[in-house]
Amino acid sequence: MKSNTTPCFPQFVAKVAAMGKRASAVAAPSSPIDVEAQFSRFLPNRGPEFPADGPRRRVRKYPPAMVFWSFIWQVLKPRTTCREVVRQIQATRETQNFKYDESTSAYCQARTRLPESTLRKAMADTAKAAAQLSHAGVPGWNRPVKVVDATSVTLPDTAANREAYPYAPGQKPGCGFPNMKVLALSSLASGAVLAARETGQHIHDIRMFKLFFDLFKPGDIALGDRAFCAFASMAALLLGGVDSVFRLHQRRLLDKRRSRRIGPSDWIATWKRPIQRPDYIEQKEWDALPESIQVRIFRVQLKRNGFRTKTLWIATTLLDPGAYPAERIAELYRMRWDIELGFRDLKTTMAMEELRCRTPAMARKELLAYLVAHNFIRCLEAEAATRHGVPRHRISFKGTIDAARSFHPAMFCARSKGKSKELRDRLVEIIALDLVPERPGRREPRAIKRRPKPYPLLTKPRREFREIPHRGKKRGAAWSSLS
Repeated sequence: MKSNTTPCFPQFVAKVAAMGKRASAVAAPSSPIDVEAQFSRFLPNRGPEFPADGPRRRVRKYPPAMVFWSFIWQVLKPRTTCREVVRQIQATRETQNFKYDESTSAYCQARTRLPESTLRKAMADTAKAAAQLSHAGVPGWNRPVKVVDATSVTLPDTAANREAYPYAPGQKPGCGFPNMKVLALSSLASGAVLAARETGQHIHDIRMFKLFFDLFKPGDIALGDRAFCAFASMAALLLGGVDSVFRLHQRRLLDKRRSRRIGPSDWIATWKRPIQRPDYIEQKEWDALPESIQVRIFRVQLKRNGFRTKTLWIATTLLDPGAYPAERIAELYRMRWDIELGFRDLKTTMAMEELRCRTPAMARKELLAYLVAHNFIRCLEAEAATRHGVPRHRISFKGTIDAARSFHPAMFCARSKGKSKELRDRLVEIIALDLVPERPGRREPRAIKRRPKPYPLLTKPRREFREIPHRGKKRGAAWSSLS
């Protein structure tokens, strides 16, 4: 007999109902429903926003909300196939008498209907939630700092992907993979990705950086490497009340005779607007830039025992040496490495380095799903760091994913809201206790210990190759082209 129709013992209704809830979660130790129950609190209205439907709305077995959370659950588990997602939905929903077909076709078609704007809006909302949870901000700075940098991912070798995202230069046709360049703007305080733009590998970073100017607010500080150190970018940011800290571009030299010295290895130079307008800036925007700007340039020497001294030149629009000493700015530039660690968390820990969707539209959605899931984890980190007073950058990203994935089922099938909140508080406490050791100056070289199989390199398209079984027995199979 159902609990809500039991005429007697009303005090047992809640417990009997909880037994049914726990029974539905036994078959699926972790499911998209668990992810929704945990992460929906970081989105407005506890869910993603979808475009309004027309008057003739079709009721589907895979509604947009289910597809969204299933997509997030899929990218949180590295290399999870669509078939496993469908099986999890079957294990969760068929206990409630909802029958689903064994094929993955319906789920894959539902993913193609998922609006890209919904994923971008969810990325912005989760980044805002992470910023609100990061009350401490950047240590030593009372201004928001936003870091910009680019990375690349590979796509399946299909004709559509090759057309949108070509091979790397010099790659033979049929022997490589399309490369997608991703420019990301992240918050240095929370580590969450604020926005991302995708393009081909041949587009320079500064061309895409122009698309992020509207995301900066007056009082922000833009932090980046030498690729963004140009008059156009620094002058455009200054017009919006945004300061910048970039590494000095290798082709821009400091003329000490025409610069004003303000300290040891510290000068203020005047950069004039170039005569030739860059082709990525419109004439109207170019005319709005000032004729010249003041740029502070100083030298920093990095000294480590046992290593040669390394010299860095920093260019910034923070001109006051009293309010912004060179040592503080140099330390801020050192924090720029945080976005590199964020890319490592995405590409290595979450396995985003190799996307698997076979069309450019779906590849972009898969990338955005990874970034939204990444921001959800950053929200948990920010919550743990603020509540327990630990540095956010010391919290283990992989440990946060493992803890959240383990606590999802227990929180979903908790007997009451109080027990669920108790488990959530315990989850935040465990995340705060899982700290990475402080190792300043530590660098792990990119090297692998396991040797790959001794297969030959694919130097021609695979359809033109065949195996020669009687050659190369010690070194592996030898291949030759069909005659």
